[in-house]
Amino acid sequence: MKRTILYSFVLIAINLIFGSCEKMELSQNGNLVPLTVIEDTSIPSIAINNTILHSETFGNPNDPMVLVIHGGPGADYRSILNCSQLSEDGFFVVFYDQRGCGLSKRHPKEIYNTQLMIDDLEAVINYYKGQNQKVFLLGHSWGAMLAAGYLDQNPNFVDGAIFIEPGGFTWKDTKKYLENTQPTDLFDETLNDFVYQDQFITGSDYNTLDYKFSLGSANEAESGNKTGLTEPTPYWRFGYHCRAGLMDHVIDNPFDFTSQLHQFQPKSLFIYSELNKAYGKSHAELVSSSLSNVELVEIQNAGHELIHSNWDAFYPVALNYLNQLK
Repeated sequence: MKRTILYSFVLIAINLIFGSCEKMELSQNGNLVPLTVIEDTSIPSIAINNTILHSETFGNPNDPMVLVIHGGPGADYRSILNCSQLSEDGFFVVFYDQRGCGLSKRHPKEIYNTQLMIDDLEAVINYYKGQNQKVFLLGHSWGAMLAAGYLDQNPNFVDGAIFIEPGGFTWKDTKKYLENTQPTDLFDETLNDFVYQDQFITGSDYNTLDYKFSLGSANEAESGNKTGLTEPTPYWRFGYHCRAGLMDHVIDNPFDFTSQLHQFQPKSLFIYSELNKAYGKSHAELVSSSLSNVELVEIQNAGHELIHSNWDAFYPVALNYLNQLK
């Protein structure tokens, strides 16, 4: 296994560290994963809804706002930072790492649910929104699902939305997409590698679990992947408890973000990629059917992480849409 060899070199390095130091805790802050806003107060952040989120903005705060919502659950916004370029086109661009993700504050797994994440999104909008300022949501993957969840409850407070390959706006449709992306063999190389390194790196603290989550995601761009990824996606830090907590919640409490979504009247832009074989036009049509006014666009020569991998193709489509509603 190619990655097992890589992990072996990593573990040898760890053993060398242990051999040169009397004591070193792998779970100690900064040893396995980057620090969060709690440990490093120089990281740009905002305090909302009883948490502290890593957040930064680009552009003039008086311009129409584009709130960029990253995927996951459990990822961060590093891979979609190309969207900051929209600030040069007259937009105020806002990013945030979701609760327990990236460099934001960590929380116990048990607190996570879809409503909490929607409430956080609403709080971020309210934190940055000025009086009479237009607001556009730009969500990628899980972030696009989260945007739909917010719009389902607040169909009249946003001026436009860009949805990029949301798994689904219901748990039923999302589960179908996830099944299309996953390998059928539960004992494939990914699982074997994860179990292999788990023998050496143990622990249940936030740092260790986030690190192991990142190792488990290391194969996303391997040859033959169904989502069309051609290179690893950059992240700061994964959020294990956010991912695990939300997955536990939705399995027991299947979501449906479509009850009032049709009441969202502004035109929506729905993006899907040419190379994501687990998605395709048929799934895009299925998921977007709950929107009353929607334009579907396929981005050529791109997979699921199209903002990172083919920004030049996505950018003019997104900009044209935003300028129409600006």
